[in-house]
Amino acid sequence: MTDLRKLARDRPCMIRVPHVCDGGGPTTVGCHYRLAGVSGMGYKAPDLFIAWGCAACHRWVDTHHDDATKVLMLEGIVRTQDVLIREGKIRW
Repeated sequence: MTDLRKLARDRPCMIRVPHVCDGGGPTTVGCHYRLAGVSGMGYKAPDLFIAWGCAACHRWVDTHHDDATKVLMLEGIVRTQDVLIREGKIRW
């Protein structure tokens, strides 16, 4: 399977936290969604549950756990998966 984390490099940010996002590019990484039962102490969620995020947005989602941030992260995952599906990197 394709290493989905490596595909984040130089991509636009898909999380897009208002007044925080730097747009992505060289700072973009795969940001994993945190959810009890799917991730936890010592293990991350599967790479399918990542959103491409710039360094600023990644910091934001790692330090803010409110509902609005969760929605931004989930929207970022959907945007990321949409690109990956269109590029043939993942199949549904």
